[in-house]
Amino acid sequence: MAFALKHLFGLKGVSQEDITTILDTAASFREVLDRPIRMVPSLRGVAVLNLFYEDSTRTRISFELAEKRLSAEVTTFAKGSSSVSKGESLRDTVRNIEAMKIDIIVSRNSSPGTPQFLANHTKCRIINAGDGSHEHPTQALLDMMTLRNHFGTLEGLKILIVGDITHSRVARSDIWGMKTMGADVDVCGPSTLIPLHMDAFGVTVHHDFDEVIPEYDVLYMLRIQKERQSGGLIPSSQEYTATFGLTNERVKRMKPGAVIMHPGPINRGVELDYRAADAPNSLILDQVTNGEAVRMAVLLLLSGRGEE
Repeated sequence: MAFALKHLFGLKGVSQEDITTILDTAASFREVLDRPIRMVPSLRGVAVLNLFYEDSTRTRISFELAEKRLSAEVTTFAKGSSSVSKGESLRDTVRNIEAMKIDIIVSRNSSPGTPQFLANHTKCRIINAGDGSHEHPTQALLDMMTLRNHFGTLEGLKILIVGDITHSRVARSDIWGMKTMGADVDVCGPSTLIPLHMDAFGVTVHHDFDEVIPEYDVLYMLRIQKERQSGGLIPSSQEYTATFGLTNERVKRMKPGAVIMHPGPINRGVELDYRAADAPNSLILDQVTNGEAVRMAVLLLLSGRGEE
């Protein structure tokens, strides 16, 4: 079946077939990354702009490496040193950039809906690298690739996403994508960090982490996003850790064969114990490695050169 997506705004509504195509393509690129020469000419002549209005380290570097591995022409936009600091609007910035013959824009912005806005005002293909608290689709795709590599399938997996659900774009993308691929996804956290409308996601909400730990194949721990919180949502980091942190003692109570995941960056000692982050059943570093392969796959497929 042909790849149906023109842009990647999020995973809500994306078909199982398209997600599978991305993951299968990423699997082939994962093999490329294990070669002595980790480059292919797939996007030679394609111009890619990394339009990052929000701070990022891992996602930005991962996209830049993916683009260069594919031999694309890469430009990274720095908001602080651009005309945006002089008052230029996003629309004018992007239209001027498009006039420079850019083919693909990778967008990261603190405002939800920015990728759709860009698609409405340019002819470029748009990849969402995170828009506010809305979605972060490539993170969810690399999470699914990591789980598929480890378990063989997502079908029937019981996954618990723990922590700051309200402010997490990763949680939203993971829920949409993992449920589409057949996983059973639930959430857990303090009531102040879980939206009231979670029934719309088709998930069960838990508030007692200790009670449900042994039931799940995957414990997906989220970072406490202080930069997006208005304050006062949790009494203290210490109390959060005592109730919802994955301590070494809680790791011992996990289901046999269960794994630990985290989107990074980790607040060690808060959502994850120092030892839990590096436990034998942690897939966190696998997630990082798979991120590059997934972003290579998304770039290739959206460029229209996938069949080639």
